[in-house]
Amino acid sequence: MLSDRALAAFRSALGADRVFDDAATRAVYACDETPRRVEPDAVLFPTSHDEVVALARIAFEHRIALTPRGAGSGNVGGALPAPGSVVVSFECMRRVLEFDPANRLIVVEAGVVTGEIDRIARSAGLFYPPDPGSSTYCRIGGNLAMNAAGPRAVKYGVTRDYVLGLRAVTGSGQEIRTGCRTTKGVTGYDLSRLLVGSGGTLALITEATLKLLPAPEAVATLRVCFNSNRAALDAVSRVMQQAVVPCALEFMDHRAIDAIRPTGAADDLPPGTRALLMVEADGAAEDVPRQIAALEQALAGDGLLGMKSGFERDEITLLWTARKSLSHAVKQIAPLKINEDVVVPVSQLADLVDFIDHTAHAHRLAVVSFGHAGNGNLHVNLMVHPDDADEMERAHLAHDAILLRVLALGGTLSGEHGIGTEKRRFVDREIDPPTLDLMRAIKLQFDPHGLLNPGKLFPD
Repeated sequence: MLSDRALAAFRSALGADRVFDDAATRAVYACDETPRRVEPDAVLFPTSHDEVVALARIAFEHRIALTPRGAGSGNVGGALPAPGSVVVSFECMRRVLEFDPANRLIVVEAGVVTGEIDRIARSAGLFYPPDPGSSTYCRIGGNLAMNAAGPRAVKYGVTRDYVLGLRAVTGSGQEIRTGCRTTKGVTGYDLSRLLVGSGGTLALITEATLKLLPAPEAVATLRVCFNSNRAALDAVSRVMQQAVVPCALEFMDHRAIDAIRPTGAADDLPPGTRALLMVEADGAAEDVPRQIAALEQALAGDGLLGMKSGFERDEITLLWTARKSLSHAVKQIAPLKINEDVVVPVSQLADLVDFIDHTAHAHRLAVVSFGHAGNGNLHVNLMVHPDDADEMERAHLAHDAILLRVLALGGTLSGEHGIGTEKRRFVDREIDPPTLDLMRAIKLQFDPHGLLNPGKLFPD
């Protein structure tokens, strides 16, 4: 537990009402969306950059590990406290510090909800492209930590692509600023891109200067049904080889469709539908119909059962019903979801899905796959009963086999969820020893005592 001296120092720096070491608060912040729990020694709620500097310096002096946390919506243990650590929750740092439509940028604190950034941008005819599924409640600090993305990443890229600059605090309590306010700039090393995706292991990001884009005038949607996973994923390859880049290209496998059938969300799908694609185009209003026609041509092929288009808001909402109902429907299969977030080259996606099907059958498991097919980013969900020891053992074997197959196909362990605690034992299968050594050396420069989010990212 924290020493009285350290606790008093934190309270002096933040105020007594921002430092909690009671059992109830520690229990609430003992986990993220993973099933494991580790209670922190205390939870801190800074309200400003200066307070983060102060608490980091106290932690450095007393050798106290810090676990940064946004909304706790991650599912790889990125916000799981290390034993003996203190959670630093950024949920009270919710200020929009600057909104500059003329220069298409916004400056926000780490605790601002991601969807709020997009809402503010759209008030001036702009938008913030990264759109993780949790955007209505996740915090931008967590998005920066994991380099989050979402469906629009296939056209617009990921969070890292919209970071102009950062304000952060290192493990020794040193304040740093990275990047600039312009969209071009090559002065010094690009530390912004280094910090984004580092999972809070290099510095505590307190503020971000983010790039915005002009909002598209129009959006249109296609819901495309196929008789097999492979037919759908072959269509994905065709789409990604032609000139029109969709702003979303989402995939649902046959188990995902089976999961939503009890909800009625699949009632209007053509008979025999075993895979589904959601494809969107956006841009100038007069150009979107041309894009949709090109996408329809690329999607047509063997196994196509039906295609519906929507150009108006109500039509688009109706077409997305099946995909939007999936999250709740999957939870009805089993109480625990082991969620993987893997990426392979688009041309290898069909082979990966075939392997997942065979693995699920061999291990007698319910495995639901869906995701951002245009990027080759697949969310693989092993639905299990945690009180069934045999099923859990089979699930772990299947999970490991799937990750190894991803690497064999030239893929990567994570596209947007991060590594956290859950996948770090596989990292040295993807990254060679000299590169890992260099990464560890960089970590020491930022965090000489290893106090920032220990037990994450790297294998022991």
